[in-house]
Amino acid sequence: MALPPKVYQFLVGVFASLGSFLFGYDLGVIASVVASDTFKEAFNPNDDEIGLVVSMFTTGAFFGAFGGGPTGDFLGRRWTITIGAIIFTLGGALQTGGQNLHFLWAGRFLAGLGVGFLVMIVPLYQAELAHPSIRGRITALQQFMLGVGALTASWVSWATYVYIKTNSGQWRIPLAIQIIPAIILGALIFMFPESPRWLLDHGKENEALHTLARLHAHGDTNDPWVRAEFEQISASIAHEHAHEAKSYVELFKSRSAFRRLFLCCSIQASVQMTGVSAIQYYSPIIFANMGIATDDTLKYQGISSIIALVAQFTTILFIDRTGRRWPLILGNLGNCLTFIIATIMLAVFPPGTTSNRGAQWGFIVVTWLWNFSFSCTCGPLSWIILAEVFDTRTRSKGVSIATMTSFAFNTMIGQVTPIAMTNIGWRFYILFCVCNFTNAVFFWIVLPETARRPLEEMNYLFEHAPWVVIGVSKESYIEGDLERRLEAVTAEKGLASTTEHVR
Repeated sequence: MALPPKVYQFLVGVFASLGSFLFGYDLGVIASVVASDTFKEAFNPNDDEIGLVVSMFTTGAFFGAFGGGPTGDFLGRRWTITIGAIIFTLGGALQTGGQNLHFLWAGRFLAGLGVGFLVMIVPLYQAELAHPSIRGRITALQQFMLGVGALTASWVSWATYVYIKTNSGQWRIPLAIQIIPAIILGALIFMFPESPRWLLDHGKENEALHTLARLHAHGDTNDPWVRAEFEQISASIAHEHAHEAKSYVELFKSRSAFRRLFLCCSIQASVQMTGVSAIQYYSPIIFANMGIATDDTLKYQGISSIIALVAQFTTILFIDRTGRRWPLILGNLGNCLTFIIATIMLAVFPPGTTSNRGAQWGFIVVTWLWNFSFSCTCGPLSWIILAEVFDTRTRSKGVSIATMTSFAFNTMIGQVTPIAMTNIGWRFYILFCVCNFTNAVFFWIVLPETARRPLEEMNYLFEHAPWVVIGVSKESYIEGDLERRLEAVTAEKGLASTTEHVR
């Protein structure tokens, strides 16, 4: 029996999200790799070299994010996913078989390059296949599967660290496991349809129509919804060809476009300055400052990954009700509070001077609370807002630049954290206390509410909302909200009908 169309679309979205799983797994696994005793014995790395092992991944992702957009437009979504998976597989193989740090650095760069392609293209592919009524749930799989990847990495890392003590399998096995989903993704993605939008964009009208029918009507090309969607996409493609940005320079020519680019780059940079990358990459080093053993740290990080999944699922349930602005502000304030407590604990209980289990558990719990705060606000919102504020003519290029900003700041934090923790210890945490607070203040000043607005109305919003939005009610620019306008029209028609009936 054929699957219901929406179930089929959801399953395609889940499979494509293996690209995000790879991202989350690689982010989560590297902390145990650089902390493994056999890794240290094999390479004897200093802080700078450890930083390069971590940051070469995000350096590669920076360039992959730049190349993913043009490749997706030229070759199609599926071929771009396949290319990303192949590059990632090569990088994973180099890391797994690495005989010196140069192998590791090259493998990390290639794996990151592949992830950059995937992070750019998978959400676009998901959105272009999904029915509008379930598009949000399907695109939310990107962040959720990233959490699943991190969770898997946490427990695999803990198991290999604890049970393989005498050989390089302690760190090679976790690196090798990531190759498996990459091969599956690259090999099987062509079992699923190409984006009908991309097909129409390249003059393949008949194939696009049959793809829409396969996705939404069990292959019935005469289905009314399929026909309506086909005509709508055709009209949209024609508009894009006439109005899309021909170069990145156009993002800086329009006040509205530049404002959105500035805002999205700020959001992506702010996420990295919450401290998330420092904790993801170097939790064993940070927890060691509280006298917590590495094997215990990896176990606690596995629990933390479960907490993150719960938080991300909470976001999926409630984000369209709560809006975007205040969750982002309050999330940064929550991050700030937990970092202040953690900083005080690191300062009061310096490494080597305490075996206070109460202090250790307090630090662990505070880190868990930070993770919940981050995972249900700043993390997912950085991608939700990014995906919805740009208009058609600037979306591809704007998302590309903002994603590159994320990886640039991620690379910086990955490189400096081990050096900072060695030289200034707990004082490094003060940076994240300050940044979380200033993030909250900044977005309180400049971030307008973007929830519940059609993408086509974002131009109106960013043209009419003032740059400083403190104390500005969204009712002052509510005329741009298509849904509200339609509700008002419907209400007026209902009133007119009632009046006519009374007469």
